[in-house]
Amino acid sequence: MQNYTFRTIIEPDENDTFHGYAPALPGCHTWGDTLQEVKANLDEAVELYVAFLIDQGEPVPSEVGLESYVTVSEQNLKALPA
Repeated sequence: MQNYTFRTIIEPDENDTFHGYAPALPGCHTWGDTLQEVKANLDEAVELYVAFLIDQGEPVPSEVGLESYVTVSEQNLKALPA
């Protein structure tokens, strides 16, 4: 049995709700009123997306993205030219 792992992103949106998506799965987006709701919706959306691809005989994409964070300290910022 094959396992598939995908990076998912959840962000607040302008309506005080949350938007979730899986970057490796084009069009796989959902939302929810709470983090718990959008997480559950996103899990279901990814499952349905992958099930559809398999049912249609299409290849399931691999996660190829890389996510990293950059921390900037005000102490280390250089003054911008005027």
